[in-house]
Amino acid sequence: MYSERVGGLANAATYLAQELARYNEVHFFTRGDGDFSFNGVQYHGVRPEGGNIIEYCKNMCHGMVSRFKEFDQEPFDILHFHDWHVTEALHLLQDRNTVFTYHSTEYGRNGNQHGSWWEYHEICGKEWYAGLIARQVTTVSNVLRNEVMDLYKVPDWKIRVFPNGVIPEQFDVDLDQGAIKSDLGIHPYAPTILYIGRMAVQKGPDLLIDALPRVKDEFWGMQVIMAGDGGMRHWLEEQANSRGLPVRFPGYISDSEYVRFLKAADLVVIPSRNEPFGIVLPEAWSAGKPVVACDVGGLHENIDSYHDGIKVPVNSDQIAEGICQVLSDTDRSLKFGRAGRSKVYRKFKWEGIAHKLNDMYNSACC
Repeated sequence: MYSERVGGLANAATYLAQELARYNEVHFFTRGDGDFSFNGVQYHGVRPEGGNIIEYCKNMCHGMVSRFKEFDQEPFDILHFHDWHVTEALHLLQDRNTVFTYHSTEYGRNGNQHGSWWEYHEICGKEWYAGLIARQVTTVSNVLRNEVMDLYKVPDWKIRVFPNGVIPEQFDVDLDQGAIKSDLGIHPYAPTILYIGRMAVQKGPDLLIDALPRVKDEFWGMQVIMAGDGGMRHWLEEQANSRGLPVRFPGYISDSEYVRFLKAADLVVIPSRNEPFGIVLPEAWSAGKPVVACDVGGLHENIDSYHDGIKVPVNSDQIAEGICQVLSDTDRSLKFGRAGRSKVYRKFKWEGIAHKLNDMYNSACC
């Protein structure tokens, strides 16, 4: 397995490994230093080098395979690879029982809106090759499954869906919303909106900025927290300042800060243009928060509009309309949050997801 705990993919791979360790001996090969055990998982680190992302990942993969061979005297039964970064390692170990998980595609992430054509085509090529040589392929949503089948011609018999999960107890904590707002310098009754994610075109933070003037006009004291970092952050800060929008940009935040921001928020907005799954959704629901999200990808698949959130077109005016609908009806927003939390416990707990994945592993070993 591969991951460094930065972003949704890393959390998904980490928590999945820890849950699978209830049934199996799990070794996790990742970027890091040395070896250690945590929550039943044995971690093995490598420190790669490279002049660009392609060279870096190739170097990382060779380091991982070298470390893998140190522990493969009694051969591992299943090798599970996460995302294109580890395609070279999958290539070197393709004669084994292998599973490859797509968490997104390069086309979905940016369609070459950023970066070089060379890197874009290299990454797309690695995603295609991984789907070709892996014995079994999984994706995190049906929407992504269809995208992978269309882009990379992975046959339907080979590819299954296992959504990402959460540990809802991490977010369903007893904290006083008004007290947290006061600590942040926000009036306890001020409507507070939270965005959490990369500051990148795919995630749509610019759409949220464009939606806020209307919301500000309709709701006294509105406050917005846009947490995360990325290439658009400086531009977004300039836009917010020039328009007089009450937006805070705390940058990258810790897990504990994230929980506090969630509990302070009255609403979580996910304005993504493309979202293969959208881990913020079940995290917000776990905290009992209503969600307004663009009607794309895993967000489209998992939100029951006007039952546990509101889905809107990828349009700033529609995002503003959704936000205003939620903020104008406290009773309905609370119902959205409760319904979302209930769905998390039914569908998005790692325990159930890992159990189903473990069944697939057992079938592959037969």
